[in-house]
Amino acid sequence: MHISEIYVYPIKSLQPTRLTEATITRHGILYDRCFMLLKVVDDAPNNWLKNMHVPEFPQMSLFLTELVLSEEKNGKIIVTYQEPPVSSCRNPRTLEIPLQPGLDGLEEISITMHQSPIVGYNMGSKYSDWFSDCFGFRVVLAYTGQNRRRVLGSMNPNIRREGWLSTLTTYVPRLGPGHGKDEKEEGILTFADCAAYMVVNDMSVKQVASRFPEGHGGVEVTRFRPNLVVGGAESAWEEDFWAELSLGGGDVQLVLTSNCVRCRSLDVDFDTGGFHKTDDGMVYKKLNKDRRVDKGAKYSPVFGRYGFLKGDVVVAKIRVGDAVRVDKTATERTTFDWPVSHCP
Repeated sequence: MHISEIYVYPIKSLQPTRLTEATITRHGILYDRCFMLLKVVDDAPNNWLKNMHVPEFPQMSLFLTELVLSEEKNGKIIVTYQEPPVSSCRNPRTLEIPLQPGLDGLEEISITMHQSPIVGYNMGSKYSDWFSDCFGFRVVLAYTGQNRRRVLGSMNPNIRREGWLSTLTTYVPRLGPGHGKDEKEEGILTFADCAAYMVVNDMSVKQVASRFPEGHGGVEVTRFRPNLVVGGAESAWEEDFWAELSLGGGDVQLVLTSNCVRCRSLDVDFDTGGFHKTDDGMVYKKLNKDRRVDKGAKYSPVFGRYGFLKGDVVVAKIRVGDAVRVDKTATERTTFDWPVSHCP
């Protein structure tokens, strides 16, 4: 098997940047979900800020992102907004955002995602006004800085918990720095929902596509919000039992600890910024028929696996084409136990 595609989402829930190589860290691919948007709720006390996720705000899919890196100075994100329908948009609007903005003078914002809090920074009117004009309502662009969130449930493999490893075959944990500490001391997540990495199997994407009539346009892999797409697997859904992967020469290892439980974000129409209204675009409906396979989320379909870096690797490079090897498998599917529902 091999890495067939790599994606990074510099701004949560907007369209990703496709990469040929990436720097990976314990917090995820470098610059993944380091920004997010929040809606200003004007009729709420103190103009309360509501987290924006694509299943509630499908128009977020109309924004493209391009990651521009530079060795001489900090890089930037180029955001492109396409008026719907995208297929006939002639004059898209663009905005440049620094990848590593200075924090001096930025207002701190308390943000909670799925019961896991983090402090973000309000990027200010220059950026928020641009997004507000595109959406038609007031929004705030927030930045993580160096702040990180806790992983809830039993997903973090670096936190010892009774029974978590019981379903893995011949798994011997390799302890890294901080193992055994209370998880409150060790935030890992940026604005990603539940884990540092999302891995999907290309054969499963093709299996889903086969459920639709020929010529309907296919199923975009980006509907599943992956970081890593694995090509060359023998069959669809075998990833349900992947527990540990080695990438490249084996120096980089990912521990896959949980299924990704899916929501209506799978049905977003990238051309209109709304939801598909006919059966030939409803991926969520198709998966609900036979992919409700996680005992911890009985009423939602599963697609893909959440993962974390294993061991002492701090920063490493991966590339499209790198070999992928399954080092450990599970005897049964893991059970999703994050305390609330989610969408990546």
